[in-house]
Amino acid sequence: MELHVPYEIAGPSATGWLDPAPFLRGVAWLDSDGQPVRADPDDVMRLPWDTGERAALPIGMRIEFTAREASAVEVRYRARVPEDDAELHDLAHTFALWQGGRCIAEESVTPRQEGHVRLQLPHSPGPFTIHPPEAQAPRIISLRPVGGTLAPAPPQPRWLVHGDSITEGWWSTRPAHAWPAVAGRALGLDTVNLGYAGGGRGELPTAEQLARLSGDVITLAFGTNCWSPVPFSATLMHETTLAFLRLVRQGHPTTPLLLVSPLLCPEAERTPNALGATLSELRAAMEGATEELIAGGDHTLQLLPGKDLLTPDHLVDGLHPTDEGHAVLGAAVARALAPHVPEPPDASGPSRLP
Repeated sequence: MELHVPYEIAGPSATGWLDPAPFLRGVAWLDSDGQPVRADPDDVMRLPWDTGERAALPIGMRIEFTAREASAVEVRYRARVPEDDAELHDLAHTFALWQGGRCIAEESVTPRQEGHVRLQLPHSPGPFTIHPPEAQAPRIISLRPVGGTLAPAPPQPRWLVHGDSITEGWWSTRPAHAWPAVAGRALGLDTVNLGYAGGGRGELPTAEQLARLSGDVITLAFGTNCWSPVPFSATLMHETTLAFLRLVRQGHPTTPLLLVSPLLCPEAERTPNALGATLSELRAAMEGATEELIAGGDHTLQLLPGKDLLTPDHLVDGLHPTDEGHAVLGAAVARALAPHVPEPPDASGPSRLP
């Protein structure tokens, strides 16, 4: 069976610049300009402002393709150009090429209003994944092969992952090292990263957006930010977890759903927040609410207790994992999800965007 179907936009030859849309993965919604965003653009006003800001960044978006007789791939992009004194000015703007579980090439470039990068390909059809940098919110304009042809990679089951800055990948040295990328790669999933740094506080509009978004597997990993900076009581955490899960279930009544309770945060474990709740108490409340729904008959809901998944040595700042911590967490989530991952969808099926 022919697996490589060369793709080109109408008009140019197969060596011309290609529309990137069929090659993009990790896409949840598109804004009015056709650009990927991570919250429903028609419903963003109900979200907290910080969540709305983080949702505009292309966290977890990837380019996935197969190649035939191509020696390299070129990608045209637009990125914000940071000011000389900007906090992230010196952060590497790196495009990484992966095949399977291995990074095979990296190219660091200067953020430009419009630029391009070339990545050499091995003598292999792939499939390949390009992880663009995320800090300067690059937009992929087009891509093309150098010799040969490119085709979009076959579709994979779609995994919706919601959480906070840990899910977004903070302190991982590359986007491909964040735990959702690690687990998605291990399981052959199209990972849609809906982690919002500073957010992930059980916002019910987010639950409703998840309910409307198509997905084959769902993971929720929020709660740490409910200790601080937005304090919850244990009772509020319990009821918020119930409400969040019930709203998600309105759109996904039988979809495999894994809840990961908050990871270890030594400072917060026994320290009461402004409402008198420690992170240990909030975690117990979240786990209790999840177990309540499982006992009530939700047989495709799972709980992965987060406290013992990492040790203090896995944390950079007492909260966010190192690359090793992200790898350990990704492996734990992959083990929990593995029995519930569906078969890849039919490549000839309709678009998976809402």
